Amino acid sequence: MSADFFKNPLSLFDIRGKRAIVTGASGAFGALAAKVLAGAGTRLVLAAGRADHLNAVASECGELGAPVETINLRPNSAANCDAIVKAAIDQFGGVDILVLASGKNDVAKINDMSPERFLDVMDANVTQSWLMARAAGKQMLAQGLGGKVIFMSSARGRLGHPAGYTAYCASKSAVDGITRALGCEWGDTGITVNAIAPTVFRSALTAWMFEDTERAREVRKGFLTRVPKGRLGEPSDLAGPLLFLASAASDFYTGHILYADGGYTAG
Repeated sequence: MSADFFKNPLSLFDIRGKRAIVTGASGAFGALAAKVLAGAGTRLVLAAGRADHLNAVASECGELGAPVETINLRPNSAANCDAIVKAAIDQFGGVDILVLASGKNDVAKINDMSPERFLDVMDANVTQSWLMARAAGKQMLAQGLGGKVIFMSSARGRLGHPAGYTAYCASKSAVDGITRALGCEWGDTGITVNAIAPTVFRSALTAWMFEDTERAREVRKGFLTRVPKGRLGEPSDLAGPLLFLASAASDFYTGHILYADGGYTAG
């Protein structure tokens, strides 16, 4: 290792000028990922189904100085995934980073959940992620420059939940499996494939758990008995892992599930 490396080890995290795609960019994690990548100097293609929310996130990224292209599509077909990749090629010449943040949850006990609802969660979290990774990976392989693929998993990919999570847990376990398998498949290509797996972190959907209400305090107290760090997650807790996995700092890491969970899955 050269002495130049030690003079500036932070250069490993430099992703300025890289070309990134974020799917599900209007959601909690997708918006966070988009803004972190924007602030780090990447050129962005943001994809999502809700145009109003997508445009709002794109505006915030633009204010952070990032060139941004939006495409109002979900990765729910091979054609849509190809179109999202084409937007990155047309606008920026290719793709270096892919963040797969689209997905959904549907909570119901197994006897109350229809097969259609189960399959809808599996499609949103598994099939669409697989399709998008396939489309972007094809372009990365053609470029021959390597790349970074980051899946969005969950602590629920490893742990069950009594409230009716058979669809969600199964889908995130499948995402973990794809991450490991694709990490092996692309191991010698320069493309790394990893996943971030958080537990509860602050978002529009979980904001009630952070409130000072009797219900929130009761739920939070019970949950935090299983979190060694003793608090719920904040968006900033996901920013560091994202930057690590998107940069050269993680070039020797592939097929990993990185639990951003305050130690929840360690116990």
